[in-house]
Amino acid sequence: MIYEVCNNGILIKDVSQFNPEHILECGQVFSYKKDKDNYIVFPQDKIAKISKNDGGYFIETNDIEYFINYFDLNRDYNLIKNDLKKFSILNEPINFGYGIRILNQDLFEVLVSFIISANNNIKRIQLILNNFRNKLGVGDGEIKSFPSLKKFKECDENFFRSCGAGYRSNYLVKVFNSLNDTTLEHMKNLDTNSLQIELLKFAGIGPKVADCILLFGYKKGDVFPVDTWINKVFNKYYFECSNRCLIRKILIEEFGNLSGFAQQYLFYYQRSFDKK
Repeated sequence: MIYEVCNNGILIKDVSQFNPEHILECGQVFSYKKDKDNYIVFPQDKIAKISKNDGGYFIETNDIEYFINYFDLNRDYNLIKNDLKKFSILNEPINFGYGIRILNQDLFEVLVSFIISANNNIKRIQLILNNFRNKLGVGDGEIKSFPSLKKFKECDENFFRSCGAGYRSNYLVKVFNSLNDTTLEHMKNLDTNSLQIELLKFAGIGPKVADCILLFGYKKGDVFPVDTWINKVFNKYYFECSNRCLIRKILIEEFGNLSGFAQQYLFYYQRSFDKK
């Protein structure tokens, strides 16, 4: 991945491995907004603006090292794409979503975001998370920081309902009360299957949400979140099936440790065409 560090940001020169639309709109993250042709991302208490620049992209930020890691810029995605193109089912999705990169997101923010994501749409998820930021976050700018566990623990179910979380409000209260500052970090030592079992014990976390947390929070590549779009892909290229646990099992056996990357290309491709 070719990039250059400047005084006020990062210049992306290799557009074959970086496209902000692909990265931010493939279902892995909600802490962003589109501003005309630009994107603003605001994970945790950080912020960056991404704009086109002389055939590449410029990431304007004061937190350069944070966003080098956040966008996984030191990983060569061409190697991943070449491995995945051995599977014919992935040729078109990879060509379509060539600029996808899996972000290195904050684990706690991922957990909260994907509990909110259950049976929800992106616009509403963003609205709820922004309400959390505006009411509990800190900062002087237009965009406040993502709230801490301590702040969330001070809130009751009525607060979360006032933010639009609906029936998930009860789940959030239970999850926050069950966590301390080290719970999620200690779970990093578990293998994927053991970690999934532990995540499923939390209120409001089912198999698909657990897989999203495993992939986007714990960086486990051997998972395959299955939702409506992945179910459609499977029915089209494999056989008719509505058992998502079985679909997950078959796809992980197919793609192994690259399952998470395969899922992102297939998800983005299928959803984009369905939306059209």
